[in-house]
Amino acid sequence: MNIEPISSNKCFGGWHKRYSHQSSVLNCTMEFAVYLPPVVSEGKSVPVVYWLSGLTCTDENFMQKAGAQRIAAELGVALVAPDTSPRGEGVVDDADGAYDLGLGAGFYVNATAEPWARHYQMYDYVVKELPELIEQYFPVTQQRAISGHSMGGHGALTVALQNPGRYSSVTAFSPISNPVDCPWGKKAFSAYLGSDENLWREYDASVLMAKGGNVPALVDQGDADNFLQEQLKPEALQKAADKSGYPLELRLQPGYDHSYYFIASFIEEHLRFHARHW
Repeated sequence: MNIEPISSNKCFGGWHKRYSHQSSVLNCTMEFAVYLPPVVSEGKSVPVVYWLSGLTCTDENFMQKAGAQRIAAELGVALVAPDTSPRGEGVVDDADGAYDLGLGAGFYVNATAEPWARHYQMYDYVVKELPELIEQYFPVTQQRAISGHSMGGHGALTVALQNPGRYSSVTAFSPISNPVDCPWGKKAFSAYLGSDENLWREYDASVLMAKGGNVPALVDQGDADNFLQEQLKPEALQKAADKSGYPLELRLQPGYDHSYYFIASFIEEHLRFHARHW
C-alpha cells in the first residue's frame, strides 16, 4: 500500500501530517492524519492512540480542536485520526443527505446490506487496514490504545471490546453506549446490517461489556449534553459493567455538553490514562 502526503505542520516540536491512500477494504481513496511526537526524530518508536470521530466529522476535527498534540508530545505518543466513512465518487450516501447515515456516518461497522456493503467496511478499516499502514510507514510500536467521541466513542468501545489483545486501553467521550436501543443506532444498523438484530448486538458496547473483559476503560459524559437521554444512554454501559465486573470508570461531568470544548477539557486525562497502561 502506498500513501500520498497532503500536508505537514510542525506542532509542539513534533509533526502533524495528513495523507491519502487507496483503501482495498473500503474501495475508495481515504485520508487520515497522524501526529508524531518529537522523540521520533531521535530514532525512537512510539505507542499509538487511534482516535475515532463522531457524526459529520473528518480526520481534521479532532486534530484541530482537541488540543491533544501538546500532551502527546510530552508523553511520546503518536495520534492517528481516520475519516468517519468512505468517501468519493461512487460511494453511496443517504438518499436524503441526512447527517446520520452515509457519508460522515460509517458507524465503524462492516456493512452487510446493500447498497452499503461494497464500501462501508469501517470496522475492518480501523482494526486491520489502517494500523497495518501506520505500522508500515511510521516509527510506531504495536502498543495501541483507542479513543473516540459520540459515534466514535461507540466505535472505540466496540473495537476494544471485540479485540482485547490489540488494545491496552480504551477511552470515550459521550459514546453512543447502547445503539440497539437509540434512534441513531437503529437507523444506522437497520441500513448497514439489515433486520437481523443479533448482528446489531455485535456492535453494541453495552451488550459486549455485559459479557465481561479486561481492557481498562474510561468514559466521560457531560450532564448538559443535548443527546444524553435519547441517544447516548451511559446508564446502560454502567449497568453492563456492574453485571460483568468490567473495569470501567464512567464519569458524569457537570455542565459539559457534546462539543469539542468538552473534549479539549479532558483529553489530557484520557491520554495520561492510556499512558498508564502501555
